[in-house]
Amino acid sequence: MHAIYAESDEKIDLDQIEPKHFESWLNWAKKNDLGLDFNPTLFAHPNSKDGFTLSNKDDKIRNFWIEHVKRSRKISAYFGENLGIKSVCNIWIPDGYKDNPYSRLSPRKILKEALDEVLETSYPKAYMLDAVESKLFGIGAESYTTGSHEFYLGYAAKKDIAVCLDSGHFHPTESIADKISAMSLFVDNLLLHVSRPVRWDSDHVVSNDDELNNIMAAIVRDDLLDKVHIGLDFFDASINRIAAWVIGIRNTQKALLRALLEPKELLKQIESQNDYTMRLALMEELKSLPYGIIYDYICEKEDKKVGIEFMDVIKAYEKNLKERV
Repeated sequence: MHAIYAESDEKIDLDQIEPKHFESWLNWAKKNDLGLDFNPTLFAHPNSKDGFTLSNKDDKIRNFWIEHVKRSRKISAYFGENLGIKSVCNIWIPDGYKDNPYSRLSPRKILKEALDEVLETSYPKAYMLDAVESKLFGIGAESYTTGSHEFYLGYAAKKDIAVCLDSGHFHPTESIADKISAMSLFVDNLLLHVSRPVRWDSDHVVSNDDELNNIMAAIVRDDLLDKVHIGLDFFDASINRIAAWVIGIRNTQKALLRALLEPKELLKQIESQNDYTMRLALMEELKSLPYGIIYDYICEKEDKKVGIEFMDVIKAYEKNLKERV
């Protein structure tokens, strides 16, 4: 959830949000036995128009955003406490320069101090997990991003909070799969935003491609499921939104299942014996095994739609909507 999804009869700004403004969402989550994560919304606001929020040199604007993130953390903890499912409060900011700055350090010093103030209040980790999310670049910030990967990795390791890896926030040829194992040695929690970039952070529906399979394999092979919180981050208004949601979720489940079906102990044994020829032969063979049949079996067992049968439900829903209009 983003902070902009507040529901209130009164006019409130982002530095005034409270748990009561999200009570309807909380009741919906309880009814459906779901948890709720929360994101402060540090964009699309008059106080973000100059491209800087938590790293803004203007004390008034920066303090506005500090207060907003403080309140967002409180709401996230409220969700976790009342739903009994830990809520992740993920902080992403758009701050940066379109052209090269003279000092790359100055905005980062301001950001560090702002984050320190934001995190002054502690909440039980059973209720809420803090996370920070980097980005390589963005429109209007092509040359410099304050919240870079290196900045947040260092900050999270020092503050014992989570780092979010969004697969659309790095170079187009850069894989986040390899980062997972390296970072797991220094931070206790990783948050994933599994997306599908096309040229840049365009958040296409997650496809069952090599990148997705490599990400899930990296988590499973090194027993990192307890450290990694898998979130999906994609949207596409050019297709049916429900279909986009289902397709992306199912692709992620299939990639995770594929990794879980690997003979982990056998592969570890082969690698420990330095038998790299057998390792290659077996890992290549695994790529063509029919894991999709097992996924279909699980769907049948759980009384879920098999294959693309879910499209029948979606088409019927679309037809019903058109008839009502």
